[in-house]
Amino acid sequence: MKFKNPPNQRIYTRAFLVLCCLALPAVFYSFTSILLPKASQESEWQSLFNGKDLTGWIAKFHHHETGENYANTFRVVDGLIQVNYDEYQTFDQRYGHLFYEKSFSSFHLKFDYRFTDQWMEDAPGYTYRNSGVMFHSQAPETILKEQDWPISVEYQMLADAGDGNPRPTGNMCSPGTEVYFEGEMDPRHCINSTSPTFSWNEWVHAELIVYGDSLVVHKVNGETVLEYTQPQIGGGVANGFDPAIKVDGKLLNEGYIGLQAEGQGVEFKNIFIKPLR
Repeated sequence: MKFKNPPNQRIYTRAFLVLCCLALPAVFYSFTSILLPKASQESEWQSLFNGKDLTGWIAKFHHHETGENYANTFRVVDGLIQVNYDEYQTFDQRYGHLFYEKSFSSFHLKFDYRFTDQWMEDAPGYTYRNSGVMFHSQAPETILKEQDWPISVEYQMLADAGDGNPRPTGNMCSPGTEVYFEGEMDPRHCINSTSPTFSWNEWVHAELIVYGDSLVVHKVNGETVLEYTQPQIGGGVANGFDPAIKVDGKLLNEGYIGLQAEGQGVEFKNIFIKPLR
């Protein structure tokens, strides 16, 4: 003799199975939340700045040996990395860069910056409310004592100069390098972005997305403002370098990240990087 489940029981059974299917993803998520480390569940952002000191960073100034932080130019104040000139008598073309100790190839870098009211009046006029972050740079130990700029690509930061003219930020500059813009090799040393002009003391959120030697994307406050491709060694501007380093036409697939000091006070915070695979 065969027995049939009552109609109500069949309905309850189906409802139970549906509820189990709906609940399974939540149970799985809770289970993995317990077992997997936090870094595996969240994005792989890494802080490059500990908020306390310059551990992991290497200074290089024109006229000085690698590792000498001339006149305490780069310093940490109130959890910020500062470019500060209060111990200078004259600028004397002491272009400086603070390099992170490791190199990167494909990555997403983000940071916040703002300018201060310091500016060395004997620095070149173009440095007023001007700084930058270098990437795909030559290693700091290969930069010669009398070399002014590292062979690198620059995410240039500008602010309102007070003359009424537009001054976008997130531009590209190319000391000893060249890039392709809109499908062609662009001979300009700097290529302007499409960003608005910001006040000098306004915090700006910057992002740099680099895919090795192919695509580079500049972002400002979440908006894409510039794209270009094929960063490579070439062009001028950089001086005093080791000729063995400057191999024109060599694509730049990796290099070092450096914060710039060229006569204008600036502050950096929230410096994070995520390697891209």
